[in-house]
Amino acid sequence: MSNSPKTIACVPFVLALVCSLLGPALAQTSGSQSKPRGGPMPRMPNGRPDLNGVWDRPYVPDMTRDGTGQKGTAQLPFTAAGLADWKGYDAANGDYTGSCMPFGMSRSINSPYPLQIVQNDRYVALLFEQNSWFHVVPIDGRPHPAPDELEPTWFGHSIGKWDGDTLIVDTVGFNGYTRLDTIGHPHSDALHLIQTFRRSDLGHLAYTITIDDPKTYTKPWKNERTFTLSKGEIMEYSCEENNKSLWEGRIKPWTPPARKK
Repeated sequence: MSNSPKTIACVPFVLALVCSLLGPALAQTSGSQSKPRGGPMPRMPNGRPDLNGVWDRPYVPDMTRDGTGQKGTAQLPFTAAGLADWKGYDAANGDYTGSCMPFGMSRSINSPYPLQIVQNDRYVALLFEQNSWFHVVPIDGRPHPAPDELEPTWFGHSIGKWDGDTLIVDTVGFNGYTRLDTIGHPHSDALHLIQTFRRSDLGHLAYTITIDDPKTYTKPWKNERTFTLSKGEIMEYSCEENNKSLWEGRIKPWTPPARKK
């Protein structure tokens, strides 16, 4: 983390979240340290790359930073509204994750716990150990519903398609309540996420996520990562079970703002 005032102000809140929300899962062993490093990429019976497996991922609390297995975008191209949102954000005033609300797609992908991918000819399902969330992506060629038919949601509406050996997952229809990462980079309900998944060999998956949100950023920007195949299994995770910091008043409760008509 940087030594900026924003980051320092967030430290007590982040520590509270780690201790009260993430503590039970940290005590679990959710993957094996023995991971395959090479070998040919497996394929499904239909010839498509086989993405099935439990994948360990780098924890990305700040999408502007580089780290082990991930490359960030250092300077974010904020719009005036996006910059005002970023400068005005203070997790101590009530971050939605402290009240066990869904993280949203980007922040869930950024989380430190394993992700299981389940794939067949019609769907790819993303099973997050983080809070036992799931997200199902049809890959059968259907389009997104018309914008006026989309009900805004925490994780958005996704469709997938193959470009050679790369799966592209296109997601729209967000409710605008979430943040992109732990440090709190903002987005709006106009967020359009493009994720790519490419199994580079037996033990690794190359992943990218592109943030396209014209209300918050003047141009799209990207984060790149490498996932590693785990021999473990994902485990049950309950945010609510041991959320003592919320119960005892150290975390300010959060409720969704009134939706504009």
